[in-house]
Amino acid sequence: MANERRGNAVLTILQQNYVAVAAVLVIFLIFIPIPKVLIDLCMILNLAFSIIIMLSVLSTPRASDFQTFPRVILFDTMFSLGINIASTRLILLKSANTAGTSNEQSAMVQAFARIVAGNNLVIGFVIFIIIIVIQIVVVTKGAGRVSEVAARFSLDSMSQKFFDVDNRLNSGMIDDQEAMRLKDAIRKEIDFYSNMDGSSKFVSGNVKAGIFITVVNLIGGFIMGMVYNNMTFQDSLRTYSILTIGDGLISQLPSLIISFATGILVTGTKSDEDLGEQIRLDFTRDGHIYEIVGGVLIISGLVLRKQTQLLLIPIGALFAFIGYRMVRNQNKEQLSKKEAEDREKATNQSSAISVNDEKIAMLDPLSLELGYALIPLVSKEKGAELLERITRIRNEAKLDMGFVIPKIRIQDNMTLDPNDYSFKIKGIEYGHANIRLGYYMCMDTGAVINPLKGEKTKDPAFGMDAIWLPEDRRAEAEEAGYVVVDPPTIIATHLTEIIRAHAAEMLGRQEVSSIIDTVKEKNPVLVEEVLDKAKLSYGQIEKVLQNLLEENVSIRNIITILETLANYAEISKNPWDLTAKVREALGLQICLQYADPEDKKIRVMRLSQEFSEMIQEHAYYPPDGSKPYVAFDPVDRRKWLTSVSNSLAKVNERGYQPIILCVSAVRQLVKAAVEREMPGVIVLSDMEIYAAGRNVAVEIIDEITDNNEE
Repeated sequence: MANERRGNAVLTILQQNYVAVAAVLVIFLIFIPIPKVLIDLCMILNLAFSIIIMLSVLSTPRASDFQTFPRVILFDTMFSLGINIASTRLILLKSANTAGTSNEQSAMVQAFARIVAGNNLVIGFVIFIIIIVIQIVVVTKGAGRVSEVAARFSLDSMSQKFFDVDNRLNSGMIDDQEAMRLKDAIRKEIDFYSNMDGSSKFVSGNVKAGIFITVVNLIGGFIMGMVYNNMTFQDSLRTYSILTIGDGLISQLPSLIISFATGILVTGTKSDEDLGEQIRLDFTRDGHIYEIVGGVLIISGLVLRKQTQLLLIPIGALFAFIGYRMVRNQNKEQLSKKEAEDREKATNQSSAISVNDEKIAMLDPLSLELGYALIPLVSKEKGAELLERITRIRNEAKLDMGFVIPKIRIQDNMTLDPNDYSFKIKGIEYGHANIRLGYYMCMDTGAVINPLKGEKTKDPAFGMDAIWLPEDRRAEAEEAGYVVVDPPTIIATHLTEIIRAHAAEMLGRQEVSSIIDTVKEKNPVLVEEVLDKAKLSYGQIEKVLQNLLEENVSIRNIITILETLANYAEISKNPWDLTAKVREALGLQICLQYADPEDKKIRVMRLSQEFSEMIQEHAYYPPDGSKPYVAFDPVDRRKWLTSVSNSLAKVNERGYQPIILCVSAVRQLVKAAVEREMPGVIVLSDMEIYAAGRNVAVEIIDEITDNNEE
């Protein structure tokens, strides 16, 4: 039992590490003498392995699917050379009495020598030389050249292929998963052809090494026979020449098969159909070809006469018959196809017209329209800089906001000025600007001492004053202290700011469904609790997420958001109440978003108790559950705006963000009261600060009270 367990353990180790074991055995095969039985076994295995490789190649549709082929070639090359060296050692080590006997020499070597040469050494050498020439000049050289060209063209076209995938992704033709799959396929193809370019050298090197070993075999045999074994020149020549021919042929035959397989693989197409199906389709396109060939053969037989008629005329008739059958079948297929198309047209004509009339043009979720002068920014020939940047924008927005931004459809618009672009969300324009190709936008952020003269403009993303300067003055502008931005960056920055500001409008039920499906893969219990037990609809979840995005709160921590919704849905399903609870759960995330990165302090304007009570008195909660707001009378409204404005002035003087801190009960109302007149003001609640704990500190810069009025 113990021996059996040890045997099973050894077998398991060999099975798990068969590649490493094979590599070690191949190396040792070169140096260690082995008996003739084992040499014969290795020769048979080498021949069988080469045939397996060739058949595997024939059944592989795409060359890049056979990723291990380059390394397999290296293994096979070393294995073949090891066998060749072992066979040479066996031939040269035998004495004169045993050098040519069947008992002491490789049976495979003697068998191949008899098949090719028979009793005539000249015929054997001629056949051997012809095989070598065919392998070197035709197969190996051709396969190596094709591999080299394929590798070069694959590398040259890599960037263009990636641009094509990015363009299709941004236009909405494919999704992120399909784009990733296509890019992986491109990288896989490039890696394969790059490796094949080097692996083809293994094949040609194996052939050259085989020739060298054969020559050394022959010369060494003469020396061994005449000097050490006291053989005559004729006996030595006959004995060792036959063995050399047999050894050379048995070593070169697998190499020839491998070279042939390499040529088949690298000359293949990129179709998913196997080689047999491709050949069948290519040679059965037109039956008239076979009829013509048959006619030519029959006429040739009648003209040449004598014994050629016995072969040419029957074969020609066979080809003509094959062509006739192919033409008849093709005509039947075309007729059947035409009848089917006519029936389908007759049946579906009326319904197709009505369906086409009823179709509506759906609005693109996001679209970027370009004037014709800006088309080079997305042109493949010009590098398509903007396409790559848009892909990066969507990826960054996904990480920043927590959901997948819809694909941006890029199209030209002849109604725009040539240098204008327009960014639309669901058909409504949210951004429009004019830029100039060949120029840089140069902005003064306070570091410019000696201003330069240029065409005045404004940065479309932030509204900063800027000037246009030609490309050749870029270095001059940078030395003067300007921030220099190129046209693709201008558009990309503008789009980024628009997406961040209007992320809530880009989130719909379909996006919410995708988020829920993603969570369900890893946390099905939570999704079940939210949808089934808490009875929250996609629309209610959507509204809560939109409320968060409207105030630039990322929804990436979706697990915490859904857990909070599940906890408080039984108390209230009002989206504003749920949003308040979710903000409290995300308190640390929200506070860190506005805290000073150095001292972790939040500088705030505190809302007085008097104003909190006044806001609650004027609060209005619509019965339909829509957004609550504060219905100030004119006097209170003027008092409120004046007090907030005075506090904002003090905060702005010190260079801090405008943040109002209030009690949780009025946070949403305070935000509604300031967002129209003061859209940049941030409103935090005391419960959100409390949730952040000791991770942040609060510094009160001013208090919003009635006394601020002047």
